[in-house]
Amino acid sequence: MKRVLIAEDEAAIREFIVINLRRGGYDVVEAKDGAEALELYDSCCGDIDVAVLDVMMPNVDGLEVCKQLRSKSNNIGIIMLTAKTQEMDKITGLMMGADDYVTKPFSPSELVARVDAIYRRVAMNTSEKPKTVDVIELGEFKLNLRSRTLTKSGRYIELTQVEFQMMEYFFTNAGAALSRTDILNKVWGSGYFGEEKIVDVNIRRLRMKVEDEPSVPKHLITIWGVGYKWIV
Repeated sequence: MKRVLIAEDEAAIREFIVINLRRGGYDVVEAKDGAEALELYDSCCGDIDVAVLDVMMPNVDGLEVCKQLRSKSNNIGIIMLTAKTQEMDKITGLMMGADDYVTKPFSPSELVARVDAIYRRVAMNTSEKPKTVDVIELGEFKLNLRSRTLTKSGRYIELTQVEFQMMEYFFTNAGAALSRTDILNKVWGSGYFGEEKIVDVNIRRLRMKVEDEPSVPKHLITIWGVGYKWIV
């Protein structure tokens, strides 16, 4: 069953989201604040595919919920709901492990499309078909396509499902310059209509995990005016 956790303190907005996601075929779990969202996640034994979290909530805000959910699962999809004025919250949410964000006000079709895209990725990761090549080895890094894991000099690096897809794209195109649009289409899907800067924030997050000195990257390189590439 496709299960989505909605955490939104404004009852009218929450009801609006729930109605549209149920029409889209989702089983929806509702929380009126961040504390309840965490309790519901635990009571469901982690059986949540996607979490939609409002940033501004009482008791525990959406950013803290995002951080805690990500610490519990690398596979859950997380979407943040932000206001237009919450630019830093968008970036902070992504750096804490969110996969996407939707800016209020939003249309029902936009939100459902974003949830659909995240859910497809989660479902793909949990029922991945065997790859022709199981492991891609580049220098000190090994990307295991079967177990969907990354190691560096034998040390396991935790990746979210978005981060893994980005690394897989870079590893299968090592040395090639990939534009932000290329990465966006490959990882978020060609139907994604969010902002390209989501790629840049995820690159920053990846560098913090794979580079010895994230501010002076040796592997995940910026190609100015184009995008990024992976070099060994």
